[in-house]
Amino acid sequence: MADKNPLTYADAGVSFEAETEAIARLKKLVQTTYRPEVLSDVGTFGGLFALQKYQEPVLVSSTDSVGTKLKVAFKAERHDTVGFDIVAHCGNDIVVQGAEPLFFLDYIGINKVVPTVIEEIVTGLSSGCREIGCALIGGEIAELSDLYAPGEYDLVGTVVGAAEKADVITGERITPGDQLIGLASMGLHTNGFSLARRILFDRCNYSVDTYLPDLSATVGDALLATHKSYVKSILSLRNVCDIKGIAHITGGGLPANVVRILPDGCVAHIQSGTWEIPPIFPFLQAKGDVEAPEMYKVFNMGIGMVVVVAPDSVNTALKSLKASDESTYLIGEVVAGEKGVQGVPS
Repeated sequence: MADKNPLTYADAGVSFEAETEAIARLKKLVQTTYRPEVLSDVGTFGGLFALQKYQEPVLVSSTDSVGTKLKVAFKAERHDTVGFDIVAHCGNDIVVQGAEPLFFLDYIGINKVVPTVIEEIVTGLSSGCREIGCALIGGEIAELSDLYAPGEYDLVGTVVGAAEKADVITGERITPGDQLIGLASMGLHTNGFSLARRILFDRCNYSVDTYLPDLSATVGDALLATHKSYVKSILSLRNVCDIKGIAHITGGGLPANVVRILPDGCVAHIQSGTWEIPPIFPFLQAKGDVEAPEMYKVFNMGIGMVVVVAPDSVNTALKSLKASDESTYLIGEVVAGEKGVQGVPS
């Protein structure tokens, strides 16, 4: 005889009680990110933000996900870093166009809402927002047991920022002779994890707790090192220096990202060996027998951002970036030719 007991949403895999507890846990965290322009609070249907101080504002936005770096977080059962990652990634994507991040929205799709896990994720999101000075103004938690495997979730973020129209950085003013300044990365950031996981977990059979003497870290700690935020450094640089172009080095590495900001007739000639490559990259290359062109196509190889300035602005730029505690390298220059990137393995 068929079961005739009344069905509930919880029977279908969705718990309102768990979501309510999660929201209660994160409310104070979210409020630590608020700016004076925020006019709403957690729980409203839409986040309200009063755009101020701009004379001719251009809104700049970016959406991205953490990608398969989340698989490492699941293995390590550590969820406090990936939120910072997505905020830093999105913030970097808009600051390269001269925009100040204003507010951030997140989406967490999860197999089962576990309030402590949500709290860890939002701890990272809040920390990232405080780091770049933007408000965590809204988000969504979707319990979707039919879409996500037990213990897993997806994390997506959207940032909205603004710049004065006259100050938007597009790269269109880049000319031959301009100099390329590389800003050091902190490791993989949020790109190349499908290959890194294949090397370390599948080929080497390491666990997240395996200690790697070459890296002075466990596999989990090495892979979960956060995506560096360059927002504050670039906003400070923008105030003292004419920046012609900036590239955030993410998926596709130096070749695929620097070319995005070049005008026709300009080639970014990068001089390999002019910067320090963090040990995780040669370690992955050796363990996976990965060829050099593939490494430069998949990973940032130690450069998280490239700033293009005129020769007479180099000293000012380096001084400003040093004051922001950035490790910087002069990695090349722009030369005349068919638009592209030269000097790195391809």
